[in-house]
Amino acid sequence: MTPQDPLDEYVHPLTDRYASKEMQKLFAPRRRFGTWRRLWVALAEAEADLGIDISDEALAQMRAAVDELDLAKAAEYERRFRHDVMAHVHLFGDDAPAARGIIHLGATSAFIGDNTDLIVHREALSLVRTRVTRCVEALAVFAREHAELPTLGYTHFQPAQPTTVGKRATLWIQDLLLDLEELDHRIDTLRFRGVRGTTGTQASFLELFQGDHDKVDALDTAVGQKMGFESTYPVSGQTYTRKVDFAVQASLAGVAASVSKIAHDLRILAHLREVEEPFESEQIGSSAMPYKRNPMRAERMCALTRHVMVLAQDPAFTAATQWLERTLDDSANRRLSIPDAFLALDGSLVLLENVARGLIVNPQVVRRNLAEHLPFMATETILMHATSRGGDRQELHERIRQHSMAAARRMKEEGADADLLERIAGDEAFGLSAEELAQMVDPMRFVGRAPAQVTRFLEGWVEPTLERQRRQMLNLENPELHV
Repeated sequence: MTPQDPLDEYVHPLTDRYASKEMQKLFAPRRRFGTWRRLWVALAEAEADLGIDISDEALAQMRAAVDELDLAKAAEYERRFRHDVMAHVHLFGDDAPAARGIIHLGATSAFIGDNTDLIVHREALSLVRTRVTRCVEALAVFAREHAELPTLGYTHFQPAQPTTVGKRATLWIQDLLLDLEELDHRIDTLRFRGVRGTTGTQASFLELFQGDHDKVDALDTAVGQKMGFESTYPVSGQTYTRKVDFAVQASLAGVAASVSKIAHDLRILAHLREVEEPFESEQIGSSAMPYKRNPMRAERMCALTRHVMVLAQDPAFTAATQWLERTLDDSANRRLSIPDAFLALDGSLVLLENVARGLIVNPQVVRRNLAEHLPFMATETILMHATSRGGDRQELHERIRQHSMAAARRMKEEGADADLLERIAGDEAFGLSAEELAQMVDPMRFVGRAPAQVTRFLEGWVEPTLERQRRQMLNLENPELHV
C-alpha cells in the first residue's frame, strides 16, 4: 500500500494553528491510552486486594508496561477485531503476558472510555481555569493602570455618561471571575463513573465476588480513589449520564461568551483608535492596504469562541437522545465536539492573555473623543449654575436646547468641532465665562465613583480570587498544568 502524501491529508486547524501544546497533550493518544492502562492496573490491583487471584508478577508487568505504547501494533489489532478497546487489551497482554488473562476482568469498554474521559476532562478544565486566571491577572494590571483615565461611555453604542478605561476593564474581569466560580464548581463536582458493568448493575462484579455486595462497593471506591476521585456517580447505565458532558461544555461556553464580549469590545475600541491590541514590528495588517492595523487577534478570539458556544448544543442533543441504558450515537459526536470545545477555548484564552498583557491605550485619542461629546453631557450642570445666579430655568433650558441643536448640526453637516461651550459663553443670559465653563466640563467630574470602584473591585474581589486560584494551581498533581 502506497503511503499517503502528507500534503493530501487533512490537518485540524485547532492543533495546527490555535490550541496550546499543553491542551493538545491532554487529548493526545499517549494520554488517552496511557490512562486506559492505568485504569486496568488500578482495577487489577483493587481486585487483587479484595481476594481475586492475581499474581504479583502480573501486577508488576502491568505497572512496568503502562507507558509502552505501540500504536502501530494497536492499529493492526483494531483492523482485525474492529474494536478499539479490545485491540488495546490484546496489546497490553503482549506487553504484560503474565496478566493477559486478567486484564479488563469484569469490565466493559465504558469502564475504560468513560472513566478516561472524566479524568481528561477534569485535567482540561483545570488548564482552562489556569488560563482564565492568567487573563484576569493581566486585565487587572491594565485596569489598575488606567483606573483614572476618563473615557466616553456608550449605551447602544451611542455616547453616554463618561466612565474610565480601567472601570470598563473591570466589567470584563467580573465576567471572568464568574467563569472561575463556575469552573471551580464544575471541577469540584465532577465524579468518577466507577466499575459498573454492562448496564450499570455491577452484575459481572457481583458474580466475580460471589455475591458479596460489600466487596463490589469496595472495588468501586478503591478504583476511583486510585485514579484521584473521592466519589463516583451513584448510579449509571452503561455510561455516565451525558448530562455531565452538557454541564462541562456549558461551562466552557460560558467562558467563551466572556472572551467573545471582551474581543468584540476591543474591536470596537480599535475602530475608535482608543485601545489597540499589540502589533509586531513586521506584522502585516492587510495584503492590499499597508497602513491597516486590523484587530486580528480579537477577531480570531471571536471566531474560536463562536465555535465553542455552538458546540455546546452537541452534548445537549446527545444527553436528550440516549435511549434507556445507552446507545452508541454519542461516540462519534463526542470524539469531535468535546476535544474541539476544549482546544478552541484554549486557543482563544491564549490569545486573550497575549492581548491583555500588551494592550495599547492612546490617551490623546481617548481625551479627544470624550471632549467632543462632553459639553453636551454637561448641559445640566451648566443649567444649574446659571440658574443659581438668578437666571430663569425655563428660558435657559430653551436656550441650551437651541445652542445644542445648532452645535450638533454644525458637527454633522460641516464636519466641524462642537462649539457648544463657545455659544453658551457668548450668550449673556447664562452669565458664565469660558474659563468657568471649562471647569464645569472637567471629565473627572462626570465619571462618578469609577476610579474608586476599580480600586475596591481589585482589592476586594480580584486579588482574593487570584490568591485562591494560585493556591489551587500549586496543589495540582500534574506539573504540566502550571503554565
